[in-house]
Amino acid sequence: MALNSDFQTFCTSLVLDDTNMKTTAGEIAKKLNSHYYDLQDEKTEHCYIVGSVGRLTAKAKTSDLDIIFDLPTDIYKKYDAYTGNGQSQLLQEVKNVLKERYPKTDIRGDGQVVVIDFSAYTVELVPAFKQSDDRFKYPDTHDGGSWKYTDPLSEQSEANAAEAESNGNFRNFCRMVRQWKNQCGIVMGGLLIDSLCYNHFSCNDYYASSDYDDYYSMLISLFSYLRGLDKNQSYWYALGSNQLVYNSDEGSFISKADEAWAKLSDAEEDEDKYSALSNLFGKAFPAYTAATEFAQFSSRSYNDTEQFIEDIFPVDIQYNLRIDCNVRQDGFRDFLLRAALKKHHILRHNKSLTFEIKRCDAPPPYSIYWKVRNVGAVAEARNMIRGEIRKTDSRTQKEHTNFQGPHYVECYIIKEGICVARDRIDVPIGTI
Repeated sequence: MALNSDFQTFCTSLVLDDTNMKTTAGEIAKKLNSHYYDLQDEKTEHCYIVGSVGRLTAKAKTSDLDIIFDLPTDIYKKYDAYTGNGQSQLLQEVKNVLKERYPKTDIRGDGQVVVIDFSAYTVELVPAFKQSDDRFKYPDTHDGGSWKYTDPLSEQSEANAAEAESNGNFRNFCRMVRQWKNQCGIVMGGLLIDSLCYNHFSCNDYYASSDYDDYYSMLISLFSYLRGLDKNQSYWYALGSNQLVYNSDEGSFISKADEAWAKLSDAEEDEDKYSALSNLFGKAFPAYTAATEFAQFSSRSYNDTEQFIEDIFPVDIQYNLRIDCNVRQDGFRDFLLRAALKKHHILRHNKSLTFEIKRCDAPPPYSIYWKVRNVGAVAEARNMIRGEIRKTDSRTQKEHTNFQGPHYVECYIIKEGICVARDRIDVPIGTI
């Protein structure tokens, strides 16, 4: 298949089937409408699906559903009159109402939302009060309690406009950036992704006539835009609402965007382009056709034991994870692998490797998984490609440089059944 067809296949695979989420939202709305409005069996009134799902930019297998429920004005007056954190009391009331509908489900008030932990995804419900300008006033329980405003409907409207003005390309790229973010272990919120994609698309009128034939060059252009952003910028403005979207991770995504741009820009042959796309998006992007055809006519001499984290857990990167490797050999000074890789060094045989988590800002408790993947003809000939994902709960993983190949190691942080952080380090081993 041609690259344009594979982009179409890839983008189609990223589209979220939100049928079950809409059903869940309807059941929640039904309960709240019955309690607060005496409306029976009403599943849509006063209920708004917002966030990435509401903007239709969420990718398949997303783990979060954001809902706003518009409460009656008298409820606002009741809790606004409280002398001490009426906002917290409001969250508790809504939580208790929903507990009647879901008695066996974990439901809690948390900051500005009521969190409902379903097995398939987590619902974050904001009890709010719709204003005359279509904004919502919502409770914030922090610092003694206050009321704040949000404007998700204008964000949805602007996302719809961007989609129409870009020949249906805008949302595809929002989803692709989400896939890249999860594949490469980048902390980057959905509203920031959509807003930056919106800014880039707004400056490129020719996207209105672009299609899948143009996607590779459009990706290069998008990553060129992202790599040029200021890491020190405090915030960006959200599409539609112009609310502030803060730079919460010191712009770490900008460095990753630079790497992505370089990989895509350096690739000239189709095989190299597919390799770059696989590096950015993982196995979700179709494999290179020629390689696939060759595999069909060749007898595989090894057991394909490789596992992929997205086949085991939902992936939603929320925290930073950084691993490195201490390299040791008798008679030589120890060194760190990442520093060696920056100098384009490769490892030799008979070296002891200790992979270690150097940074992880995910709050415990969590589980730690490791993957060691051997790559190349020697690994296949020895039937030792490995690639299994194993739960060790250890911050270190010990290995040895045994044979040639562009091997790699990955580490994953699993929290509440979701992969919330990941990192990878390449382990190139030479012939000597």
